[in-house]
Amino acid sequence: MLVLTRKPGEKLVIGHDIVVTVLEVRGNHVKIGIEAPDSVRIVRAELKAVQPEGQSQGESSDLDPWQAYQHRFPLAVC
Repeated sequence: MLVLTRKPGEKLVIGHDIVVTVLEVRGNHVKIGIEAPDSVRIVRAELKAVQPEGQSQGESSDLDPWQAYQHRFPLAVC
């Protein structure tokens, strides 16, 4: 794992066409912006880990990550 220190407004480049910008640091929260081609799928790790029941790790899902999250953890309206 590469570990870098960046300040708000500073960027890092991944490959030729992905740019990550530190937008804001507030306490223990960091807001980042990611510029990437549409062909690059960007998903938060906690949503990537959520998969519909019966689907193995190697299978791809037709559900986007949010749909997969809702499928696994249905929301109730009170």
